[in-house]
Amino acid sequence: MARIEDLEERIAHLTRAVEDLSDIVRAQGTQLDRLTYRTGMLMEREAEREAAAGTEIPLADQRPPHW
Repeated sequence: MARIEDLEERIAHLTRAVEDLSDIVRAQGTQLDRLTYRTGMLMEREAEREAAAGTEIPLADQRPPHW
């Protein structure tokens, strides 16, 4: 009987650990989505700024000098 109780306790701990990890992954996914959106917005803003400055090739599309 003690062995079954021990296994039940382990399962309860593992279940809690899985739920905690699931919450962490969900939060990180939300944060990643937000950061991806913000990065895209910053890239668009910079491209518009470069276009307004009148440069021929946007800086983001230029090859680095070591190429």
